[in-house]
Amino acid sequence: MLTQEQLVAEIAREVIVRLRVELQKPSSSPGRRSGNEHGVFETVEEAVNAAAAAQVSVAAMSLSQRGEIISIIRRICLERADEMGRMELEETKVGRLDHKIEKLTAVRHVLGVEAMRSAARSDESGLCVIEQAPWGVIGMVLPLTHSVPTMASNAINVVAAGNTAVFSPHPGGAKVAAYALQLFNQEIARATGVTNTFTMVRKSSIETAEQLFQHPQVALICVTGGPAVVRAASKHGKRVIAAGPGNPPVVVDETADFDQAAKAIIEGASYDNNLLCIGEKEVFVVAAAADAFVAAMRRAGAFQLDTAAIEKLTAAAFKFDGGGKGCGHAHLKGEMVGKDVEVLAAAAGASVPAGTPLLFGETAEDHPFVQEEQMMPFLPVVRVKDFDAAIAASVRAEHGYRHTAMIHSRDIGNVTKMAKAMNTTLFVHNAPCVASLGVNGPGYLSFSIATPTGEGVTTPLTFTRERQIAIGHALRII
Repeated sequence: MLTQEQLVAEIAREVIVRLRVELQKPSSSPGRRSGNEHGVFETVEEAVNAAAAAQVSVAAMSLSQRGEIISIIRRICLERADEMGRMELEETKVGRLDHKIEKLTAVRHVLGVEAMRSAARSDESGLCVIEQAPWGVIGMVLPLTHSVPTMASNAINVVAAGNTAVFSPHPGGAKVAAYALQLFNQEIARATGVTNTFTMVRKSSIETAEQLFQHPQVALICVTGGPAVVRAASKHGKRVIAAGPGNPPVVVDETADFDQAAKAIIEGASYDNNLLCIGEKEVFVVAAAADAFVAAMRRAGAFQLDTAAIEKLTAAAFKFDGGGKGCGHAHLKGEMVGKDVEVLAAAAGASVPAGTPLLFGETAEDHPFVQEEQMMPFLPVVRVKDFDAAIAASVRAEHGYRHTAMIHSRDIGNVTKMAKAMNTTLFVHNAPCVASLGVNGPGYLSFSIATPTGEGVTTPLTFTRERQIAIGHALRII
């Protein structure tokens, strides 16, 4: 016969065993309701409170322990890239499957704890140690275009710095985001015992994002999305890391290797059907090189549209304030964003060979496809009289976003001149845009590129606060 104390202890042990078993069960579907949602909550309040509790444990971890969490995120992205890439394409209906999968495998290029650093300085008065401290709970908005890759890269960055995050995915990509978040949390809890390292609200909306921005326990906001959500995040008096718009131009001068340039431009502009904010959006080619470059584009597999086809595609891709082209400002139609080449070709009244990666065609500089941030696999090509005209046109088309620009040239003087004139966060020479983010290139990866607020390609240090520890008259040995 058990005593009352023994009975209570036995019941407690049974509850703990059952909780551990439940924790180790994988979710059967992205939006599965159960007694344990592994970070998916009904309200913003619950999501923030859970992340705040987890952050105490994460902040107390050593860098190697945080590195273990990062390894879990990278492993899941690699092992489940095909599954989550297919889920994301099915849910969002934008982009290309092969590139959805590749973006997940590329998460290995995201910087983790190896980016963390400390510093020290000393003089006759003593020693000062400079450390990078976490902010706490970070509110993070995810875009439709790269829901899980953005979540994964941000998750790696914030955990490396000792933070936790509450994610607010775009409603059009919320299901796959919830699925990935649950997978991350299950494995992290199993390995470390920390639950709810990352959280979100089940039903994502503008209203829940606003609640997240306003919550007193959210110390920092990171937004990867359109101008409207950036403005919404910026009005609450908190620091905002904002990944804003881009309209990256490409310049091709007469010294370029045209076949290499065409191959690189097609690779970048066709990537995930040109959804990348860093993607090649318009080309300015000097007149002396134009015919050779256009021929190289055709040889490399791009399909050239004539003027009539381009105008049909323009009518399908844009709406205008005044009703028709030339009657007001152009606005991109959402239903054409990220669609396949075949869809665009049909809208243009053209038929393209199977496997065509990109459409292109010659336009004037003031064409909507040149001046607007279009996110579809059609690339406008504009002839300009010389290199100086190409730079001037690039500056105008980039609209001062200071995001990304590319050049194909063998003249280092021209390269330097353009780099200074553009003053962009990312500048790529003789390579596709993705080289700047570590994909077959020397850069490092994040899907949050903070141009309006100046942080650039985000790293763990982006999500830290600098702290100084002053030690008077101590440890001065020189």
